[in-house]
Amino acid sequence: MTVVIDRVSKPDPEKREGPVSAAERLRKKDAVGGLYKARVPIYPKLVHGKWRAIKWALLVVMLGIYYVTPWIRWDRPGKLPDQAVLVDFAGRRFYFFDIQLWPQEVHFITGLLIISALSLFLVTALFGRLWCGYACPQTVWTDLFIYVERLFEGDRNARMRLDAAPWSFNKLWRKAGKHLTWLGIGFATGGAWIFYYHDAPTLIRDFWIGEAPATAYIFAALLTFTTYVFAGFMREQVCTYMCPWPRIQGAMLDHHSLQVTYRYDRGEPRGPHKKGQAWEGRGDCIDCNACVVACPMGIDIRNGPQLECINCGLCIDACDDIMKKVGRPHGLIAYDTDSAVAERRVGNRPRYKFVRPRTVYYAVALVFVSGLMIWGLLTRPAFELHALRDRNPTFVRLADGDIRNGYTLKIANRTFAPQVVEIGFAGVPQARVKSPGHAAGQPLRITAQPNEVTAVRVFVTADPDDLAGTSTPASFEIRSGGETLRTKTTFLSGAANP
Repeated sequence: MTVVIDRVSKPDPEKREGPVSAAERLRKKDAVGGLYKARVPIYPKLVHGKWRAIKWALLVVMLGIYYVTPWIRWDRPGKLPDQAVLVDFAGRRFYFFDIQLWPQEVHFITGLLIISALSLFLVTALFGRLWCGYACPQTVWTDLFIYVERLFEGDRNARMRLDAAPWSFNKLWRKAGKHLTWLGIGFATGGAWIFYYHDAPTLIRDFWIGEAPATAYIFAALLTFTTYVFAGFMREQVCTYMCPWPRIQGAMLDHHSLQVTYRYDRGEPRGPHKKGQAWEGRGDCIDCNACVVACPMGIDIRNGPQLECINCGLCIDACDDIMKKVGRPHGLIAYDTDSAVAERRVGNRPRYKFVRPRTVYYAVALVFVSGLMIWGLLTRPAFELHALRDRNPTFVRLADGDIRNGYTLKIANRTFAPQVVEIGFAGVPQARVKSPGHAAGQPLRITAQPNEVTAVRVFVTADPDDLAGTSTPASFEIRSGGETLRTKTTFLSGAANP
C-alpha cells in the first residue's frame, strides 16, 4: 500500500476530530450561485443555566395556556356555548370570559393588534428580540421538537454520528420514533387550534366519530403539516427567510438596546488557554466555540449583532459554564448594549439609557391606545340601535290626511339576559308610534333577546301641520332601566300641503 504525505497543503483550521456529519459535508461543498441554497442542518448542543431554565419555564407555561384555554368552562345562558374563549364564526361572535365582541366592533380587534405591535416595538427597543427568543410560536415549538430529537437521538455529537452512519435498525427506530412523535405534537397543535372555533367538548366527540365540520378536519391537517415542517425541518429558515421581523426590528434598535452581546472589550485577543497559563496580555475568550455549538441558529455571536440572532441567551449559558471551568468571571457573553461595550473599551463607566425618545414614544402610544381600549370597553352600551326607513313607499298618506312612515328597528342586546326596552320617537310633535301586535295608544315595549339582534317593525304617524317640510329630522330612542340610546333618522312627507 502506498502512503502519500502531502507536505504542501495547509491544514484545514475548521477540521475537527471525530465523525463528519451531513452538515459538515454540506458546508464544505462550494455552492455555485443560484437563488436557493440547501439548508445546512444545525445540531445545537444542550446547555444548562439560567436562560435555558427560563426558556423551559416559559415553554411549559405558554404551551399549557395554548392547550388548556379552550377547555375552560364559562357559564352562559340559553344555548350559548359554555366556553370562556371562543371564536364563533357561525354565531358571528368572539367570547373572552365576560367580554363578547360583535362583527361591528372590529375596532376593538384593531386596537388589540395595535397594542400588540406597540408592545413588541417597546420590548424590542429596550431588550432586543426577546419575543423571538422566548415567546414566538416558531421558537417554542422548535425547542419542543429539538427536545424530542435529543430523547431519541442523543445530544449534538450523538446526532451527528447517527446522521453520518449508514442505515441500520438502530438508526431506523430512532428516526421513526422521532418523526412519529413530531407528527403527534403537530396533530395536538392543530387539534387544539380548532377547539378555539367550536365548543371543545362537543367538537372532540364529533371529530372522532366523523361528524365534525369539514373545516375542522382541514385546519387540523393543515396545522399538523405546518407544525411538523416548520419546527422539524425548516427551523431557523423560518426565522431568517420567512419572518419579516428580523429585518423590521433593525429600525427599533439602537446602540442603547440590550441584546445578547459578546463583550469583545474583555474577550479579545482570544486564543487557546492551557491550565496554569497567565491571563495577562490576552482576553478571556479561549476560542472553544461552546457558544457556537449551543446556538440554535448556527451563528457565532462573537461576530457581532446578526440578523439571525434571536437573543435566546443559550450562548450565554454555554459561555458561563466554560468561564466557570477556567476560573474566569461570568458574563463574557451577556445581555449588554453596544454603547456600554464601547465605553468600557476606552476605560469609561458604561451608562444604560432606558428612557430614550423612541422608548418614550412607544410607551406613550401604548398607554394611550390601551386607555382608549379600556375606556371603550367600560363605556360600551349594552344595546345598539339602528333604524332602517322603508324605501318603497317612502311614506303613505292616510285617508284622514296624516302621513305615515314605516321603519325596521334593529336592537342589538349585548347582555346575556332578556331586556325589556321602551321605544320612543322624537323630533315630530304628537307623532304616534305603533308596532303590529301591540295595542295602540300604549307605550311600545318589546323584549330584546339576549346576545341577539331583535328586529321590530314600527310605523310612525304624524299630522302634516307638525312637520317641518318634506324631510323632518327625527330620532328613535330606546330606554331600559336607566340607560337611553338614540339613533338619528328622518320623517319623509313629500309636499307638506297637497
